[in-house]
Amino acid sequence: MEKKYFKLISLLLILSIFGFAQKAPKNVIFMIGDGMGIAQVYSAMVANGNKLALEQCTYSGFSKTYSNDNFTTDSGAGGTALACGVKTKNGMIGMNPDSVAVESILEKAEKNHLATGIVVACAVTHATPATYIAHQVNRNMYEEIAADYLKTDIDVFIGGGRKYFEDRSDGKNLTNELKAKNYKIAYNLADVKTTTSGKLAGLLYDDQNPGMPERGDQLPESTEAAINILKNNAKGFFLMVEGSQIDWACHANDANKTIKEMLDFDKTIAKVLDFAEKDGNTLVIITADHETGGMTIVNGKMGTDSLTVFYSTKGHSGVPVPVFSYGPGAENFSGFMENTDFKQKIEKLLKLKK
Repeated sequence: MEKKYFKLISLLLILSIFGFAQKAPKNVIFMIGDGMGIAQVYSAMVANGNKLALEQCTYSGFSKTYSNDNFTTDSGAGGTALACGVKTKNGMIGMNPDSVAVESILEKAEKNHLATGIVVACAVTHATPATYIAHQVNRNMYEEIAADYLKTDIDVFIGGGRKYFEDRSDGKNLTNELKAKNYKIAYNLADVKTTTSGKLAGLLYDDQNPGMPERGDQLPESTEAAINILKNNAKGFFLMVEGSQIDWACHANDANKTIKEMLDFDKTIAKVLDFAEKDGNTLVIITADHETGGMTIVNGKMGTDSLTVFYSTKGHSGVPVPVFSYGPGAENFSGFMENTDFKQKIEKLLKLKK
């Protein structure tokens, strides 16, 4: 009797150890804090009373950020590595160094009939979101990047950049083409929040979104709205969410603004993790394309934003950036990784075939 009991306990232990590890996610939400390094994370943690939502993540690691032609990447090459799994030249979007288009994880998910989406706190044509949807030699080709949205079947995209669709040098109004493809066009957050199915193009600002606190809850609420639409797909979804203006605050060497942008991003993370916990089939990955500002914290007080901060640059730095993950498959994103590893790992976990 004791021998049978021992075998049963052993079997249950094996299943508990390997069962969850082998479980594949149905959905992936990939979150990018643009310019977010460890100091940026910790500045928000300190200001928020020594706690952040992202601490709920069960695994952590680091991503190496160098590009094909530069030790210090820009968002074009950094985003392309995350989205497409290749190191490319700074400034390029969705292409390898030889200017050949490379399929993004979002495009591959779409081909496999998953729902797909992008939600950002900047223009949807800006470098990071562009790397998931567009293929251009220069990140500043905003009108060409806008036109690339029409070449896909993305279900939801929300951010700024309306003028690149409607007030173009070629005289076209791409929103008419979007409507012909059955997209609802939303020009404000209220319209975004009331959309619960179908396709949605949220063009909330003429160009770039305002910063915090002027932007309000646009990022967390847009993300929640996108999830509510995408979860209708029985096969699952891939969603990329970017806390875009952490980078801009750090370019300005503005610690107070950095904290505000980080806390907005963490508020968005809280909504995502809440969904993932309840859903049970959603993998959440949080990382950055690069660090900005060479930010260092030398003193502070928990629960306040009174920090003594130094910056080593007004540009990007070349250091690795943190990776946090939660949900089925999260264990694949610990330790040191190349920024090109994410695409292949997600492809495998989602069992994307073509």
